[in-house]
Amino acid sequence: MKTLSRLMLAAIALSAAFAGASSASAQPVVNAPAGSVKGLREGDANVFRAIPYALPPLGERRWRAPAPMPRWTGVRAAQTMGVACMQPPMAPGPYDRGKVAMSEDCLTLDVTAPANARKAPVMVWIHGGTLIWGSGHSKMYDGREFAKRGVVLVSINYRLGVLGYLAHPELSKESPEGISGNYGLLDQIEALKWVRRNIAAFGGDPANVTVFGESAGALSTEYLLASPRARGTFDRAIVESGYLFTMPELRAKRGEEFPAEDIGTWLMGKLAAPDLAALRAMDAQKLVEASAATGYVPYGTIDGKILKRQLVDTFDRGEQAPVPLIAGFNSGEIRTLRHLLPPPSASADAYAAEVRARYGDLADAYLRLYPASGDLAQNGLDSTRDAVFGWTSERLVRKQAAIGQPAYLYYFSHSYPAADAAGLTGFHASEVPFVFGTMTNTPSFWPAIPDTAAERQLSGAMLDYWTSFARNGKPVTANGPAWNAIGAAGAFMQFADVPRASNDLMPGMYALHEQVMCRRRAEGSQSWTWRTGSTAPVLPAPSAGCAPVR
Repeated sequence: MKTLSRLMLAAIALSAAFAGASSASAQPVVNAPAGSVKGLREGDANVFRAIPYALPPLGERRWRAPAPMPRWTGVRAAQTMGVACMQPPMAPGPYDRGKVAMSEDCLTLDVTAPANARKAPVMVWIHGGTLIWGSGHSKMYDGREFAKRGVVLVSINYRLGVLGYLAHPELSKESPEGISGNYGLLDQIEALKWVRRNIAAFGGDPANVTVFGESAGALSTEYLLASPRARGTFDRAIVESGYLFTMPELRAKRGEEFPAEDIGTWLMGKLAAPDLAALRAMDAQKLVEASAATGYVPYGTIDGKILKRQLVDTFDRGEQAPVPLIAGFNSGEIRTLRHLLPPPSASADAYAAEVRARYGDLADAYLRLYPASGDLAQNGLDSTRDAVFGWTSERLVRKQAAIGQPAYLYYFSHSYPAADAAGLTGFHASEVPFVFGTMTNTPSFWPAIPDTAAERQLSGAMLDYWTSFARNGKPVTANGPAWNAIGAAGAFMQFADVPRASNDLMPGMYALHEQVMCRRRAEGSQSWTWRTGSTAPVLPAPSAGCAPVR
């Protein structure tokens, strides 16, 4: 009897051991309000891929606001990487991911959560790609390092290019609100609403959501900060290499920007489509490629409802979402964006003459920052970087601080041998694999990041800053200095070989480009874009409402 009892106890113990092993390696199932999903256990994280957050925008739903996905029945498999939204081929370079599976049925998101998460902070990633390319499913956006720090990461897809941003009179006529465009932005807002409704089931805190993105994802984050429709869907924001170009208005001409509906009418003519029905009937890939070939460039549209006014006006009026903010840019932004550069000057004298002819009373301030006695090629890289990304980053942080919110500025100047050898020191988006801790998961043509302790330590510090900010609104790490809010001293964090706290980033840079933008805006006929040096329009006369540059 004793022997039998021992055998039974041993069997029970063995069974329990196998049950524990099975549970630890099981495919996690979550029963969310949207429906049940089955994911994968990857290390200490539960990963759920390609969860639909809206109905597929197919057929008559093309160019309509996203419709919420009804609750599905049964358990939905969420274990396979999703497809990208429709996009044209990408030119060879660091960002090229080669051939990717695409579909109009692409409104999905990935969730990576700590295995035992309970009310964990949530971060929602919006990918970049000029609102034309990209996917939230890239391996470079793997969320497991976030999960290690107790954060739930959500990475989303949204409609791109002509499918995401086309405005047209026929589309406005069929809209109950009489507007069109901004479909990609509405997708992002719908995804954030999905997160609020569902993320608690994955262990996330729906009351603590940080939205962040890079490049076009940063621009999207700015749109979300500005849009009344996005209010209440997130609690903090991070803008990596954002920009504040003039946007088209739905029906009015603004500066050099044509009305968005006129652009849509022009595009329909270029595509030889007689009406909206014909445009909806076009093959999606042909439509996307043909639209890109015409030179069509997607932007958010000022429609008075989803985006009420130009972003600079929204932030000047203090109408943006009152949330804590991080914003910053990279030292070599333009090294992979050389199409933005002004043509090189023939000589130092020619360069100085061009600057004086175009900048007038601000020429001395311009030449102090980008001197004729310096490297003229580097001047072009620096002045364009500052006009696009530097001015935007500091402006966003200053304006957020002005409405009483904690606001933090950064400058990423880190590089490594492969990037330096390719002439890509601090290039656009080079911070992204450090933010995600995915230095070995970059695209094929990305300059290879060495797998060293120093690189891992810098990445770890950035992950700490980003995730602690998501947790409580203050970026901190045990492996770096205190990161102070911008304040009167102009505090910022530089990510070089290691994080370095400092004050007064690039003295005079922000004041100069703010004055240039302010004058163009006040005069009314010029847009504010990337144009600097010899491509800058002649600067308007001083305006009483624009602070002088000293």
